[in-house]
Amino acid sequence: MGRVLRETLKPSTSSVSATTTSTSVTETVNGSHQFKITGYSLSKGSGIGKYIASDTFMVGGYLWAIYFYPDGKSPEDNAAYISLFIALASEGTDVRALFELTLLDQSGKERHKVHSHFGRTLESGPYTLKYRGSMWGYKRFFKRTLLEQSDYLKDDCLSVHCSVGVVMSHTEGPKIFSIAVPPSNIGHHFGQLLESGKQTDVSFEVDGEFFPAHKLVLAARSPVFRAQLFGPMKDHNTKQIEVEDMEAPVFKALLHFIYWDSLPDMEELTGLTSKWASTLMSQHLLAAADRYGLDRLQLMCEANLCEVVAINTVATTLALAEQHHCFRLKAVCLKFVAMPENLRGHTNATA
Repeated sequence: MGRVLRETLKPSTSSVSATTTSTSVTETVNGSHQFKITGYSLSKGSGIGKYIASDTFMVGGYLWAIYFYPDGKSPEDNAAYISLFIALASEGTDVRALFELTLLDQSGKERHKVHSHFGRTLESGPYTLKYRGSMWGYKRFFKRTLLEQSDYLKDDCLSVHCSVGVVMSHTEGPKIFSIAVPPSNIGHHFGQLLESGKQTDVSFEVDGEFFPAHKLVLAARSPVFRAQLFGPMKDHNTKQIEVEDMEAPVFKALLHFIYWDSLPDMEELTGLTSKWASTLMSQHLLAAADRYGLDRLQLMCEANLCEVVAINTVATTLALAEQHHCFRLKAVCLKFVAMPENLRGHTNATA
């Protein structure tokens, strides 16, 4: 009788080791700002330690500002030098960064005066700023007598360029999946709900036109509507509400924002192509946004109006900014009217 050979399978004694990797990446997030200083001769004599600051600018998630001292920063220099610094203008702890301050040669010869961390070996690494107001720069950036005879000063103006590189670190590991997540479309869904007109439970009469809407949506978006529709002092008739002191297209734009969370096409809404019509709508919509407590809409209108300040609209826009506490818009309007070249053409036209 033949023999049957059986092979017994045994677990392998060798195992494949799972090895994963990750990489720490340290790099700089770079940004720059150009600061023009006009009226240099008028700034002299303001006093040692007195500075002129640039507008703040964002780099690496932090705000920065350039500080120019026309009479110098230190009393011991006796106003013989100008001082130039870059300062951290927002809250931050141990912010590490590279800096470059450049006084631009305005003769076209590009003989700029540059002090830079970039492109050179740093013995102690990047400079560390400990708190808001920490500075990097030079008390003796340039001797005043030499500056005033140089090509850095032209038409009583100086031009400073500042670069900041904020040091940031992150760790990269292997991605085991890649799923594309579409952007939120909740506004689209609510917008379609408004356009369908289904299940509406309140109607607004505005300047002879009627606008059906949904109480819960309005209450969720506006504290004023919430009080008007559901609060202890709510209107007696919450089925049909008359809105006074507002034009129908403005209320329609207001509803569009409440449902879509975006501004409507102003030209399509008004039927006009003039940019002044769009400006007028933004003015009215800003007031409506403040009236109904829609802070985001108010900021969007404020931003739009800042972009289109003009001689024939600035007075109305300034009055609106004052009335509705839009301080940035007010500042833009005041800056506009303070510049003679903006008013010159209007003056000649009315002379």
